[in-house]
Amino acid sequence: MREVAVGDKLDQYEVRELLARSGMASIFKAFDTASGEMVALKVPYLQFESDVVFFERFQREEEIGQRLEHPNVIKFLKPRHKSRMYAAMELVEGKSLRSVLQQERVLPPQRALAIAQQVCEALVHMHERGVVHRDLKPENLLFTPAGQVKIVDFGIALDKSARRLTWLGLSRTLGTPDYIAPEQIGGRRGDARTDVYALGTILYEMLAGNLPFSGPNALAIMRAKTDGEPRPLPYFLPEVDPHLEALVLKAIERSPRDRQQTAAELLQDLKNPAAVPPRDPLTFAAGHRRRNGIPRRLGAPVLLLASLAGLSALVWLSARQPAPQVQLAVPRER
Repeated sequence: MREVAVGDKLDQYEVRELLARSGMASIFKAFDTASGEMVALKVPYLQFESDVVFFERFQREEEIGQRLEHPNVIKFLKPRHKSRMYAAMELVEGKSLRSVLQQERVLPPQRALAIAQQVCEALVHMHERGVVHRDLKPENLLFTPAGQVKIVDFGIALDKSARRLTWLGLSRTLGTPDYIAPEQIGGRRGDARTDVYALGTILYEMLAGNLPFSGPNALAIMRAKTDGEPRPLPYFLPEVDPHLEALVLKAIERSPRDRQQTAAELLQDLKNPAAVPPRDPLTFAAGHRRRNGIPRRLGAPVLLLASLAGLSALVWLSARQPAPQVQLAVPRER
């Protein structure tokens, strides 16, 4: 057996063109002789075909894809016969959201909301069937020529109806640092609110042209997510609607319990941002202090300042007190 190449016949598929290569597989454009349509084939490299862990994950991705039926989710096909490991999918000949953002950087709010709504409608469908994507990012959102969004790559998706996935290393388990939720950084498997966080981050990026957290490396970004606060949207977009800002900030709350609890709840907000109450800056800051406490990196300096302030207050109060009156005992004359 050798690597699949352009010109090969793979079961019912005639391999016509190489579309892309990743670290583990090649994506080909192929002609389906059974249906008469062009499709996409994801074919792992030979070195991974004997890897039990990789096989389990690849098979899980195909099973999840074949179970989902939604216009905003890439459609997985069922070949009549498979002589080796590969997955057949509908062919989407369009750009990824990453390509769009690289060209346009910032999208108008209405367009960004429309894209987010399509993604969220797909999430509602997935979550109702026990599937959590866990790796939503602009690279995994493709546009058809008609502008329809398609979610792709279920490589680390969580299928709650199946057994737990085998460990495959930190980077693949966590997802992409810029878009993963804080609970994933802590090692939790994640749930529907994990996808809510990722979509909120994507919406923030579409509106601002930047991410809510930044850092010189992946570790710094992940630390900012667990210890810091997102940069305010008005920093990049001064004219942002306060209702829309509140919607986005709620979706990327550090604690899952403070976000929209389901994709359906987020979808409702996306369809009617004006119904989301704007945030009061003082209440928002106080709420974060109560929920999250003082960030660890600021804890020691804050405690030191508090101690010094307390000591200064004691000195000041002491100086304000009147001197005690001392009565001297005068000896009486005899």
